[in-house]
Amino acid sequence: MHDSPSRAQLLQQPRAVWAVAFACVVAFMGIGLVDPILPAIARGLKASPSQVELLFTSYLLVTGLAMVVTGAVASWIGPKATLLSGLFLIVVFASLAGSSSTIAQVVGFRAGWGLGNALFIATALAVIVSAASGGIGGAIILYEAALGLGIAVGPVVGGILGGITWRGPFYGTAVLMSVALLAILIWLPATPRPALRVPVLAPIRALRHSGLRTVGLVAFLYNFGFFVLLAYTPFPLGLDAHGLGLVFFGWGVCVALSSVLIAPRLEAAFRTLRTVVAMLVVLALILLLMGLMTQSRPALIALVVVAGLFLGVNNTLITQAVMRISPFERPVASAGYSFIRFMGGAIAPFLAGKLAERFGSHVPFYVASTSVLMAIVVIAWGRRQLAPADQPMQAARADNSNLKVPGARTTAGVVTGVLAERD
Repeated sequence: MHDSPSRAQLLQQPRAVWAVAFACVVAFMGIGLVDPILPAIARGLKASPSQVELLFTSYLLVTGLAMVVTGAVASWIGPKATLLSGLFLIVVFASLAGSSSTIAQVVGFRAGWGLGNALFIATALAVIVSAASGGIGGAIILYEAALGLGIAVGPVVGGILGGITWRGPFYGTAVLMSVALLAILIWLPATPRPALRVPVLAPIRALRHSGLRTVGLVAFLYNFGFFVLLAYTPFPLGLDAHGLGLVFFGWGVCVALSSVLIAPRLEAAFRTLRTVVAMLVVLALILLLMGLMTQSRPALIALVVVAGLFLGVNNTLITQAVMRISPFERPVASAGYSFIRFMGGAIAPFLAGKLAERFGSHVPFYVASTSVLMAIVVIAWGRRQLAPADQPMQAARADNSNLKVPGARTTAGVVTGVLAERD
């Protein structure tokens, strides 16, 4: 194990690391950036809530599908080229989304944004690890800090720019990503291609592993609840862009703090599976209360913000469980797992909008609460397959010392691309 780096060591990084970290912040801002402008887009483009929710569905659907092939792409063209390709696509499609005149155009361009985001996050952590000083521990801390900052800042930036026009967050993303693209192009040295080429279907083949498939199903059900809360709640809240930005800024801060600070402590005290089940129980209760108190704006605001604490813990621990359970290389395991979990996130927003339009604004929260409870059932049913998740990380790494890539033609070398395993 590596010693934790000092603050001075952590801050003394090459410019290339800071360039990639900045791009990570902007990339993860994209998760909550559109939250505050969903009602404004609905009004401006005369769209229904379910139509506007397709901004999340198209983005997450394409991201999940693209995750299957991004490991192969990174192993073919190299990490730097993959990073730059992803950033370029984000700049192009964010700009086009801001210039759209129909909801169908925004949804389509948001899908292109999802493809660029998948290419970028597929290799960002690997590049930071390879370029950072202070060891792997310091690199991961930087990546987690960038992720948390992006999740927290995204909604408030979206609220500020969205208060001017709903097109503002799209154009703002394009400008910031253009800056990141130039910085990486200039400061990041050329990166060698990995020694091991990843077959395109390797992540799908990896899902034959019962443990990885089970934790993927847990993540699918959990992510359904996560994205109902994130993508649907702005409509019953009924706030303007600034108000929604502040609410989800508070939510994002809770997600970031709990994922980095609280999750490790709870895991050390209670182990992974027990902690995940406890978080899922509380989250199901929160979603149930949101359904019961949909007409109370103060109650919804409080429940959204508090939910961030439990979502952040689960995001971290479920990701770690994937890495401990899977016998495959981390990029392959992450790609297969991400494919399943992003499908849950893709279905949730659109279905929530449809349920609200037909049955009432409270119903999506009840369905989301049920989905989270079903995740607990899956954990109980597959506890034997999930048992390695409770191993210490050192033991899990030792057990997986001979990691493999399904279908690879050679076992020489190690894939350097590391998929980001976070929401």
